[in-house]
Amino acid sequence: MTLCYGSCQSCTLICHFNANINPMKKTHRLKNDSNHNITVQKFATKTKASSSKRFKNKHKSKEYSKPISESEENLPIPQINTTLIAFLDKNPILSRNFYQIDALDLAPRLLGKFLRRDDVVLQITEVEAYRPNDSACHGRFGKTARTAPVFGPGGHAYVYLCYGLHMMLNVVADKEEAGAAVLIRSCAPIYGLGTIQQRRGLKTEKPVLLAGPGKVGQALGLSTEWSSHALYTVGGLELLDGPEPEHILVGPRVGIEYALPEHVNALWRFAIAGSSWISAPKKTLRPL
Repeated sequence: MTLCYGSCQSCTLICHFNANINPMKKTHRLKNDSNHNITVQKFATKTKASSSKRFKNKHKSKEYSKPISESEENLPIPQINTTLIAFLDKNPILSRNFYQIDALDLAPRLLGKFLRRDDVVLQITEVEAYRPNDSACHGRFGKTARTAPVFGPGGHAYVYLCYGLHMMLNVVADKEEAGAAVLIRSCAPIYGLGTIQQRRGLKTEKPVLLAGPGKVGQALGLSTEWSSHALYTVGGLELLDGPEPEHILVGPRVGIEYALPEHVNALWRFAIAGSSWISAPKKTLRPL
């Protein structure tokens, strides 16, 4: 997603998050929870089991190998060979303690995790970190009625309206009053494809469906009333455990040209390597 951290007159937070799911080789037919058959794909690369190991972030600039292709068009939907009930049993809601860390550490750990609202389940494929004293973060102006959720305890949602059109979902990070969050930039559909397409007004299974923060908010049917909602509680909007990606891409955040140079150039955007479900621009992403 992209958090409007000041890129528009009405917003001063972040508006961009990148994440993707590994490409797949074979296509299968899978019945989703709403009894609609959808085409899904089998992962071509492995993911590690989810762990509580602290992510060691390498955010200093360095030379990287060849960037991800801007025109990459892998088959989009990952395969989940299970019913929604079995899926939820296997992927429990993340605890509150999961979020009580620096946003820069939380951001890559959110990749591969699942967002659920009712019959819709999305897998997070792209994110951006926004930290305290970050000139691209909404919290840089202090606590206001609008930005108060960013200063709440980690594990809550911060949803704001960007450009008067897009609902941007952020996951609050760190301790209370820290003023940090992670923007969800992109996701891949896991369950509820029909509902997602209806909310988006777009009948497609390609990454354009969810590659962008505003698209994620729309697919989940969010409004600013979801701000301060606890993502670690049952019901409503939940954040579930999921597989840790084997390889991660990093790059500078999107749409924050107004920020200080050190924050504009910081490699605080993260995405799942090899995934098609990543928003533009892709050429600025490099292997971690």
